[in-house]
Amino acid sequence: MDWTPDEPTDSMLWHMAIQNAIEYSGKANPGSVIGRIMGMRQDLRQYGKYLSPLIAKKVAQANSLAGEKGLDYLREILQNEAPHLLEERAKQTRREGLPELNSAEKGKVVLRFAPNPNGPLSFGHARGIIINGEYAKVYDGELILRFDDTDTTVKPPLPEAYGIIEQEAEWLLGFKPHRIVIASERIDEYYQHVDLMLNGGFGYVCQCSAEEFREFRVSKTNCPCRANDVPQNIDLWNKMLDGTFVPGDAVVRVKTDMTLKNPALRDWPALRIQDTVTNPHPRKDIGSKYRVWPLLDFQSAVEDHLQGVTHIIRGKDLMDSTRKQTLLYQHFGWDYPETMYWGRVKVHEWGGFSTSQMRKDIESGKFTGWSDPRLPTIAGLSGTGIQAEALRNFWVELGVTQKDISVPLSSLYSHNTKIIDDDAPRISFIRNPVLLELSGHEQGSIEIPTHPNFPAMGSRKISLASQQVLIESTDYGESQLRLKEFADFDISENSATFVSQERSDTRKIIHWASVDTSSKATLKMVTNGEIIEIEGALENHSLSKGDIVQIERIGYGVIGEDNTIIFTHD
Repeated sequence: MDWTPDEPTDSMLWHMAIQNAIEYSGKANPGSVIGRIMGMRQDLRQYGKYLSPLIAKKVAQANSLAGEKGLDYLREILQNEAPHLLEERAKQTRREGLPELNSAEKGKVVLRFAPNPNGPLSFGHARGIIINGEYAKVYDGELILRFDDTDTTVKPPLPEAYGIIEQEAEWLLGFKPHRIVIASERIDEYYQHVDLMLNGGFGYVCQCSAEEFREFRVSKTNCPCRANDVPQNIDLWNKMLDGTFVPGDAVVRVKTDMTLKNPALRDWPALRIQDTVTNPHPRKDIGSKYRVWPLLDFQSAVEDHLQGVTHIIRGKDLMDSTRKQTLLYQHFGWDYPETMYWGRVKVHEWGGFSTSQMRKDIESGKFTGWSDPRLPTIAGLSGTGIQAEALRNFWVELGVTQKDISVPLSSLYSHNTKIIDDDAPRISFIRNPVLLELSGHEQGSIEIPTHPNFPAMGSRKISLASQQVLIESTDYGESQLRLKEFADFDISENSATFVSQERSDTRKIIHWASVDTSSKATLKMVTNGEIIEIEGALENHSLSKGDIVQIERIGYGVIGEDNTIIFTHD
């Protein structure tokens, strides 16, 4: 059976294509539109094979209009013909925001973000600082930036990371952290709390080997060291401090209950000896000053109390840390902060990246540095044109849920597009250019809008003195072309004959550059984990390094050095 839609259905298809083009900044997806229509109109499912090519055509038309006349033009169409779709989209895209914090008083909320400074911040770190920062703003509270830098062996701090993280944190937040705390500078505070533990009888010095204690933990049997009295523990603690003991000889444990259901909670370790002679702390004022260092669960718990932290928001993989720390707080008679957890977020295109592994790969030469565009670091993202506001919107939109989520990078890119598009001047970059000789057109120059939606941004003056233009090799071979914002031409080999200033038919619209006002340039893109350099011709401009542009028919990019453009995203 043959089928063609009636006029109301055809209009609905067209309007749905426009709505999708608006939603995705001129990149409407036929599959998305088809799925939506099939959900709304079950009666159309039987015509699926006819609908698919029809919708694909309408989506292509909507995307083309978005490119030629801008998204505001599409909004005008819907406003005049199907305003309910605009209202519906507004409801869909409205941010629900973050859930309220339990027991939160405005002006009294204290939160913290506590990275290990073994490298600059990554995309994953951004979640922690942004979510905590947003809550600090909502509740007129404080956000502490705390460097948990007490591991000198497994994940040793990187000296330059402290300053970089401070800068990146401010960039992500849009404000400076209210307080900065460096754990390695507060070791004496932790020692004082060890004294309180040992004298209070809820901590002890354990001389069992790791293997021996593991057997006690598995068998739910008390370690013999647990029976030490206070004077014995104080004596052993002093031997840890004065160098009598070496790494592995002794640890300080928090006395809990060896029969607890969760093995990780059974008399967990709080402090250990590190070889800071061989591996001194990289902060010069610390170096080999201390031999005994707190483990993270102890250090973080004590510091949270000392700093008056009221709410802890972090990944659900740290629930055991909460359980350990709660037991410690009970010993001290403290109230544990309110807690909230999020699940894991996996980005399809990145897989897994750890700061430690990235650091090794940089040191081995696999990557050029922390700003390498292949890395999911804040330096890498910002260097390719990703805005702090986009990252904030992305993480806030995902919210705080314990559900594990898998998302494409396009989700972040969509947020970024909404931020940069209005300010991004248009520019032409011609990949693998082919020369065309113009004829039948006598104009010496033309002017093209710098931005199709904002006349106030001015225009780009393009010289046609030589009557030579460059087009992309992939467009070469068409017999009829329209040079965007210019004219229709008939093509014969390398000759282009002028047809009409106005659009005369449905011939393909392409971007182009004049030989007179362009020069050799390089577009750098990340493809399949590799940096690809594409040679071509870039329209002459007066932009500065770091400026963000929209590259005609390619996507967004950042102006680099030596006539390069660093690709941002579609």
